[in-house]
Amino acid sequence: MATSFDLFGTLVAVERPDDPAAAVGHELRERGVAVPDDWEAAYREPHIDAPEGAEVPLPAHVSAALASRGVDAPGNAARRAVVAAFDPAVSTRDSAVDAVEAARERGPVGLLSNCAVPELVGRTLVRSDLSREDFDSIVTSVACGWRKPDRRAFEALAAGLGVPVESLTHVGDDPATDGGITDAGGTFVDVTDRPLQSLAAEWREGREC
Repeated sequence: MATSFDLFGTLVAVERPDDPAAAVGHELRERGVAVPDDWEAAYREPHIDAPEGAEVPLPAHVSAALASRGVDAPGNAARRAVVAAFDPAVSTRDSAVDAVEAARERGPVGLLSNCAVPELVGRTLVRSDLSREDFDSIVTSVACGWRKPDRRAFEALAAGLGVPVESLTHVGDDPATDGGITDAGGTFVDVTDRPLQSLAAEWREGREC
């Protein structure tokens, strides 16, 4: 059985900025960028015309938002500001490690996360009780270019695991995004209905999802 897990809200909880625009604006100023007076409005406006289901990396959005106000962010200032603004405090969900271990006893295990912030998934894993080595493949939307529930996100994860997407069981907390696996022919497990502790016990008993 091939299993994939969502990260945020499923395996870990992270503290996010209460006001992302303000947090990013602060970090831009720290890097010498002249943040426009109407930055809050610029941050919230769409600036990149992306295909349906595509992920727009947040640094690209921030650079485009600045450019819309005639401001240039030199070098990689936008990327560094975004990474700093979303630098996470992390706590691992109860039974997350056990559930991943139980899944590994049954087959390959992947991690599939919607995340527009570069480096955030890696930093989150480092600060959690999990590690990159717990997963046979890690796919983020910012890296593969597609967000759940788009089928292409699940296909990228399945390809990394070397299995057909139809054979994938995806564990997550959001039916609107994680539940997209069902449109690709796979199985969705909602941790709000079946907690990680229960899933780990079921898998060790040999029960299918």
